[in-house]
Amino acid sequence: MNTDHTFVVIGCGGIGSAALYWLSRAAAPYGSVLGLERHTPGHEHRAGGEHSRVVRHARHQDAYAALAPAAYKTWRQIECLSGQHLVTEAGGLVIEDVDARRGIDTGSRTVEGHLEVAARHGVEVEQLDAEALTARWPQFRLHGSERAVYQRHCGIVEARRADATHVALARGHGAQIRENSPVRAVHDAGSHVEVVTDDEVYRAEHVVVAADARTNEVLGGLFAQVGRPALPLTVTQEQVTHYATPNLIDFSPERFPVFMWHGADTFHGVPVHGEVATRLGQHMGGHEVTADSHTDEPDPLRRKRQEEFLAEHLPGFGGPELYTRTFLYTIAPDQNVVLDTVPGCPRVSVAVGAGNASAFASLWGRILADLAMTGATRYPVDAFALDRPALTGPSVPRPSEQRGRTPF
Repeated sequence: MNTDHTFVVIGCGGIGSAALYWLSRAAAPYGSVLGLERHTPGHEHRAGGEHSRVVRHARHQDAYAALAPAAYKTWRQIECLSGQHLVTEAGGLVIEDVDARRGIDTGSRTVEGHLEVAARHGVEVEQLDAEALTARWPQFRLHGSERAVYQRHCGIVEARRADATHVALARGHGAQIRENSPVRAVHDAGSHVEVVTDDEVYRAEHVVVAADARTNEVLGGLFAQVGRPALPLTVTQEQVTHYATPNLIDFSPERFPVFMWHGADTFHGVPVHGEVATRLGQHMGGHEVTADSHTDEPDPLRRKRQEEFLAEHLPGFGGPELYTRTFLYTIAPDQNVVLDTVPGCPRVSVAVGAGNASAFASLWGRILADLAMTGATRYPVDAFALDRPALTGPSVPRPSEQRGRTPF
């Protein structure tokens, strides 16, 4: 294989596969694009780990709401180009159990926070009290102190299908992928960047690193070169359970929305989609691991919390356990995405999904292509910069210490 390439993408998961496509589209036919994947595309160890993720127009953060229209538009472009169905609209609920959250510092992660962001960005939402919520979705069992925000334009992204689609489109534009090729180091050689694997050294004009839990491992040598410390990232082992509910119609996307439940713990649920089963997980409830120490063994305590939540609030959602899958989140102290070129080495860009990789993946890849091609992007991404205070300033509580907080 030729060792000289215009662009090299390290990691071909959600963000990396998207960057591979957008770079190959922009570079063809004058430049070559190579993807290096430690495993194989679509492998079980990918960040987020699931076949689908949720994309919504308004959260409680302006940074994501400002980019959401572009994310939807980008997904529609990929659907048109590929003929693949990648986003299913199901509507989305954010439910706040006010009594259960008393005494928990939630910042803007409240109904009011979501309403304010939605208003600023012109997103149509509805505010519901407990009575109105159960009148529309009698599947819920509520105590009366709950309140919610509903937005109709909320979608389920077919994450695994999207990854495969990006890879196929990239290959159609001439991109190559080398599988089972872990990257050991990245070096700034001045006129180019060197990417070191076990059996080759590749030279590139620009390198995109989308290695998620292995970001510091891959970039450690480069960070030392430019005189900056490793990124303060925390890797947690998360899990979701698929339940073979017998109530398929009641929990179809046409009858039941995706939801986030903010109580003493935070849960996220998806109606019957992908599998003939519902899906539930506890957000940010996992223990800290490394890319090498994580396991496929589910945490029985989290499984029990989920069962207790369903028994109390959503009994028809559950059923026999189809399976529980573990996966990794790689999270900065502020729980936001990392999306930037490396200060001191503009030939290298880096992305860390922070549990948000799949929902905005195609747009993240498009932005990375912009940064690689021109050094800038028209999209507002200052909140995700490598030199933001959360990554360079005084210590911020680790994500595992921020109970009840979630970027969703």
